Amino acid sequence: MTHGYTAGADTNPDPESTPAYGIPQQRQQETELAPEPKKAKGAGGRDRYLDLLRSIALVRVVVYHLFGWAWLSVLFPSMGVMFALAGSLMARSLNRPALGVIRGRLRRLLPPLWAFGAVVLVMMFASGWNPLKDPDLGGSWGVLKLFDYLVPFGAPPYPEHLGSESGLLESTWADQAAGPLWYLRAYLWFVIASPLLLWAFRRIPWATLLAPLALTAVVGTGLVTIPGETGNAVSDFAVYGGCWVLGFAHHEGVLKKVPRYLAVSGATLIMGFGLWWASGHLGPDGWDLNDIPLAQAAWSFGVVVILLQYAPSWQQLPGRLARWDKLVTLSNNRAVTIYLWHNLLIMATVPIIDQLYNLPFMESDAATSLLDKADTFLMFLLIWPLIAVAILAFGWIEDIAAKRSPRLWPNGVVRGRSRRKVASS
Repeated sequence: MTHGYTAGADTNPDPESTPAYGIPQQRQQETELAPEPKKAKGAGGRDRYLDLLRSIALVRVVVYHLFGWAWLSVLFPSMGVMFALAGSLMARSLNRPALGVIRGRLRRLLPPLWAFGAVVLVMMFASGWNPLKDPDLGGSWGVLKLFDYLVPFGAPPYPEHLGSESGLLESTWADQAAGPLWYLRAYLWFVIASPLLLWAFRRIPWATLLAPLALTAVVGTGLVTIPGETGNAVSDFAVYGGCWVLGFAHHEGVLKKVPRYLAVSGATLIMGFGLWWASGHLGPDGWDLNDIPLAQAAWSFGVVVILLQYAPSWQQLPGRLARWDKLVTLSNNRAVTIYLWHNLLIMATVPIIDQLYNLPFMESDAATSLLDKADTFLMFLLIWPLIAVAILAFGWIEDIAAKRSPRLWPNGVVRGRSRRKVASS
């Protein structure tokens, strides 16, 4: 399943797919984009285990889009993990009136999207894109699709190619920049559906939990094909719906009631089925589960069951993990910003690296060849300071959206008369 969306296309792209530089149609991933305080069991504060999982998922997203390694989709199914974390937080929030919870989620999500959309749209218009003349948008009526940059009920439109290969940015930069927005659409629909899903889960838990896997077996295998954006949305819901409901099960304590040996054994069988199915349906990128919806759904479901079944309740990161506390706090407080901007920033590393070829000592063929081979590694080194710049430039919008005082670098450290660490908020 791919999500390299092209306006007007009827394909059902893969949910991790936004093509990374130099790698055609790579797969795109994600996190609970608007985390809020999570109480550890029996005590105040955040559940740092869940925070750690979210941070690992974000890093894996960035690394995946840089290197395009298919095995990363097996090693750590970030999308499934992040949807599960989001489902758990949503279930906790729904102890309050549902309409207010949904409104609050939208308030936290949309302002960062508006800032990102404004920058990307200005860049696309300045590069010559005219939505009125884009045949994929279907004329003036298609311009209404730009509304998805305000509220992502569907996939926001963008040109598949813009500019030229010799331009400052590679010609597919718009596709890569806007491609990750599929996740916001999926997240939005899960949030809207959550009151009904939670109601069903509390009455028929196992049927609600397994229904998305059954739906994936129908719409994710070609047995039933739903064209266009509707098909993409249904496929996303099916593939990751089980993980979202597993978040409900974690919050409600249902998973803890299942004997560990039984939960792990069942999860292993489901994961084994996912790998077996993948082995007979390998896509162009081999064992990239993002090309294989049913395998992705089964593998992600099983991994999430195990991660949540063994979930400790950490108020603080233990042992050697404590050294990563500030980065974990920062990434959780700026998850939306990191997710929205990382792919565009990957593209921005290219013209920066190109400047190295102009250095005097780069005139020899050997030096040029060495730089060519180190290109992706240099992108890996550059992307993190660029993400830091994006956090400083745009991250404070997340605070405004959450009705907090804006902060430039919320890594949990308060500077004042006494320097002390605090949990992220």
